[in-house]
Amino acid sequence: MADTNFLKVPTMAEMVEQGKHPEVLFWVGCAGSYDDRYKRVITAFVKILNEVNVNFAVLGPEESCTGDPARRAGNEFLFQMQAMQNIEVLNAYEIKKIVTACPHCFNTIKNEYPALGGNYDVMHHSQFLQSLINEGRLTVAGGEAFKGKKVTFHDSCYLGRANDVYEAPRSVLEALDADLVEMKRCKTNGLCCGAGGAQMFKEPEKGNKDINIERTEEAIQTGAEVVAVGCPFCMTMIGDGIKNKEKEKDVQVMDIAELVATSKGL
Repeated sequence: MADTNFLKVPTMAEMVEQGKHPEVLFWVGCAGSYDDRYKRVITAFVKILNEVNVNFAVLGPEESCTGDPARRAGNEFLFQMQAMQNIEVLNAYEIKKIVTACPHCFNTIKNEYPALGGNYDVMHHSQFLQSLINEGRLTVAGGEAFKGKKVTFHDSCYLGRANDVYEAPRSVLEALDADLVEMKRCKTNGLCCGAGGAQMFKEPEKGNKDINIERTEEAIQTGAEVVAVGCPFCMTMIGDGIKNKEKEKDVQVMDIAELVATSKGL
């Protein structure tokens, strides 16, 4: 088992100095860098990468925001500035494959960077975990942590409806022997957590109910003990919804990577 007190996280600059090139670049994202709750998700994912000896690197201080919030909020000039800065760095390192734990980063780098000269093979971390399981590099069977536990998965808009990634996170959850229960609105009919389109950074307009409360109620109705997510925005919104309903003792909000790491005792 990997030493959980020591995380091996090499930067691209360090790799190049040693004349090496990683199998994948792990794009950490703003939430993974600055949000205390999502830092735990990034740590869990890195522990898994270390455990199965994936040759990866991060950009470290050379990574900047993808520009997604700027574009969604209507500031196209700022988006292109941020995107071009990142593409310049990625291309200089001759990056081919990128893995990220944020669907917003995933969508932007995968679908919007090519128009600006950034062409990469981009995977969401749930897809990467699924591929590790399929290749036999990552084994999660036999763990008792979530066996038989009711788990529901909330589809992030930018992972699901925008990119048709529905099965990867679910297949990872099924590999944990969890009892996967679906919300009434799921997959192609999934409901947004309420943070999309840069709504994360502003107060909601007046209405009868906040979207994240509506979505949290749907999750609670399934009777799930764990709401699994694959997005930092969704984690914040659903987490706030659980607090609003005073259900913190009954329902946990966890990222896919945290579930896998916990099942392996990492």
